[in-house]
Amino acid sequence: MTREAAISRAETYFDSGTFKADLARLVAMPTESQSPDRAGTLLAYIEREMWPLLESLGFACRILNHPRAKGPFLFAERIEDRSLPTVLGYGHGDVIRGLDKAWSEGLSPWTLTERDERWYGRGVVDNKGQHAINIAGLRAVLETRGKLGFNAKFLIEMGEEAGSPGLRELCQEQRDLLAADVLIASDGPRLIADRPTVFLGSRGVITFDLTINARQGGHHSGNWGGLLSDPAIQLAHALASITSPTGQIRIHEWVPKELPAAVRRALTDCEVDGGLDGPTIDPEWGEPGLTPAEQVFGWCSFDVLAMKAGVPETPVNAVPPCAWARWQLRFVVGVDSNEVLPALRRHLDRHGFPMVRIAESEDEIFNATRLDPDDPWVRWAATSLSKTTGKQPAILPNIGGSLPNDIFSEVLDLRTIWVPHSYPGCSQHAPNEHLPVAIAREGLAMMAGLYWDLGTAGSPSSGTRP
Repeated sequence: MTREAAISRAETYFDSGTFKADLARLVAMPTESQSPDRAGTLLAYIEREMWPLLESLGFACRILNHPRAKGPFLFAERIEDRSLPTVLGYGHGDVIRGLDKAWSEGLSPWTLTERDERWYGRGVVDNKGQHAINIAGLRAVLETRGKLGFNAKFLIEMGEEAGSPGLRELCQEQRDLLAADVLIASDGPRLIADRPTVFLGSRGVITFDLTINARQGGHHSGNWGGLLSDPAIQLAHALASITSPTGQIRIHEWVPKELPAAVRRALTDCEVDGGLDGPTIDPEWGEPGLTPAEQVFGWCSFDVLAMKAGVPETPVNAVPPCAWARWQLRFVVGVDSNEVLPALRRHLDRHGFPMVRIAESEDEIFNATRLDPDDPWVRWAATSLSKTTGKQPAILPNIGGSLPNDIFSEVLDLRTIWVPHSYPGCSQHAPNEHLPVAIAREGLAMMAGLYWDLGTAGSPSSGTRP
């Protein structure tokens, strides 16, 4: 009944092929939350897979619903002693669209396939594989020690890939049910493939549309060019006013006043590297004076996701009547999300673009979050992962992407510890999504060790989150 025995049990579960078979069964369920036709599959994922699995570990399960949600939520809890710390786990069983025809020959989003030490299939990293690893870590501790040594709750949603509609309201309504001392969950990528990583929050995200509707219909450019305003040119200049030619954001309300010292310290030994499959970093892009890690994990970024004017597929000789663009701001703690669009309106008006209309997209807004890297729970988690792997984990104040972490940190008032079981080149949301076998095996060992340590006297004491 030792820590090493629990880790060994988790590794045996992996080496026997049982974990692969279990994950293959989850991947085979096309839980695409963007498709109304998959509603039955979303429910089946909970009822046929997650409920029996967690119930076998002594969890009491129930299904929760909310009118705004794309699918049901599964809530499970195992209370051993009310005086013990309580950990909330989280995962999502829905996946992005399969994009079946775009996968490489011999691969399918709904069939787990091993190739070159990688497991391919939709959901292997986002997020079926990740919460399956964590639940397996809980099982390894239970089967070794006979108890967890802490209280555990688990929430699985089925609409994260649709923006988590209803999750915020559900957590507001069920605060007492979901009460815990800390969130320990897994999503997103490691910093690099071979380095265990802990991240403590996420950048916020706001997506919005900018449109110029100048007139009804296009007009021949030979007859009217030079006489009619060109919405595409106007929109391009509006875009150019927002950033420098190298992408530095020029709207001061869109960036923090400074990079906190604790964040800078945490990122000192972090190097951004997507591996052989990743893109080459453009060193002159973004905020001057910041390292690549500080750019992604400590600062804000602004990108144009799509633009359109005229008919790009079949251009004609006409001044276009309108132009449209979808733009996105990813922001960190220190930026007021409520001020982003008003600041943009003031900026555009000040620079002579009153004709540009701003419309917030229907995507859910997630606020930026960041647990203090010096928090005792962070040091505890890093020590545990280091003890298991012999590696110094990367500590990221937040990931560059966005998660509904603000719901856990602000609505539920939890410290948030994320231990990802993926890497930047995993093709998440794209064809050929894959999970390196080595990361999966190491992830099982890390979570068994982490949950073992949580059940010992050496875990951080509960208390009010600073």
